[in-house]
Amino acid sequence: MSVWLERRSELERNPSRGFNSTGQDSQYQRDRARIIHSASFRSLQSKTQVLGLGESDFYRTRLTHSLEVAQVGSGICEWLRDQKSNEAHVDLIPSFSLIEAICLAHDIGHSPFGHGGEVAMNTMMRDHGGFEANGQTLRILARLGEYSPSCGLDLTRRTMLGTIKYPAFYSEVCEYIPVENENSLNIDHWSPPKCIYDAERDVLDWLLEPFSEEDRSRFLSLERPKPGHAKTKYKCFDTSIMELADDIAYGVHDLEDALALGLVDREAWQEKVVAVLESFDSNPVNDRMDEFNQLLFSSSAKDRKHAISRLVGYLIRSIYIDEQDGFEADLLRLQVRMESMAYKILLLIKDFVMRDVIFRPELQMLQYKGQRVVVRLFEIFAANPKRLLPVAVYEQYEECGYRAIADFLSSMTDVSAGKLYHKLLSPTSGSIFDRP
Repeated sequence: MSVWLERRSELERNPSRGFNSTGQDSQYQRDRARIIHSASFRSLQSKTQVLGLGESDFYRTRLTHSLEVAQVGSGICEWLRDQKSNEAHVDLIPSFSLIEAICLAHDIGHSPFGHGGEVAMNTMMRDHGGFEANGQTLRILARLGEYSPSCGLDLTRRTMLGTIKYPAFYSEVCEYIPVENENSLNIDHWSPPKCIYDAERDVLDWLLEPFSEEDRSRFLSLERPKPGHAKTKYKCFDTSIMELADDIAYGVHDLEDALALGLVDREAWQEKVVAVLESFDSNPVNDRMDEFNQLLFSSSAKDRKHAISRLVGYLIRSIYIDEQDGFEADLLRLQVRMESMAYKILLLIKDFVMRDVIFRPELQMLQYKGQRVVVRLFEIFAANPKRLLPVAVYEQYEECGYRAIADFLSSMTDVSAGKLYHKLLSPTSGSIFDRP
């Protein structure tokens, strides 16, 4: 038995640390408090969501995004609890403390500089167990968090399970597509598989211990598209709520940021979103499209907020509880889903934000710059671990090699990583009194 499992077995003598939601809310309040007060959560205030830090003080960071995901997640649970059709499942619907803990924690494993930073980290870790934000989140919750010497933030089983979007191990899903004429100045092909790390196998074993062998086996099953990484097929009930809340916050609220900063071309919006929406069957957005457009493109922040709030409300009210075959446990069998029309609208907006905002060269330049910072820092520390790594990090490096460098760099913010880069590479920058 691993040291981690031995420690957890001691802690689990308290039966309230299982999968119950009702009647155990104080445990989930404690989980939420530990997440909020953790260094990993605080650092999200200086990590990129979509737009680079320093461009404006208005738009969202990883921290404000996580807060909004928690609010939307609570709204989904409130909506589900109020529906008479869900009376049979009401005891399984997460309490507000539980769903907020899961949503607040869902992004704490992100590296600096957004998805570009994640790809850069995985480029350097691809032969050393990989790097993926969801996998790093579990690692922080289970091992790196500051509330326990060996068990990280020491959270309840259900909270931790709810954060796992991709229950598969790196070695089982990793299948990179070969690239001809590989160039180190373009590392997009090293985008990580969606997974957790092999090093956390004992953690996942513990999380799934209450389920039957059949449920565990099905839950961990994979789809293997060719070519490319394998993909997970299932997630638990709480995770399905968090993921929809994340999709809503990501698609709709990032659209609000882009509108406020003038990054959305009205003609492109009309052609790529409005024209497509009008081809859909009748829905509340179509029925009030003229008013909706007027509010979105208004110079008034209040008008934009009213439009965004209405859209979020419509999406939440379209969510319902469904069942998937093959599972005995309610926590795995039940899922939340969004009505097809609402989901088509959400995907349409998300795709527009991705294509016309995130993929704009101006934003990609910021992302690329962040990638180069992460790769260069990793190369420097990998070549000079004893000389340059902080003493505590070097002690971890002696035990787990490159993983210690990945833990160290991914914990940094965009700002601290940039300062460290200049300290190491700019002759006139840095001081012996700077702390990484």
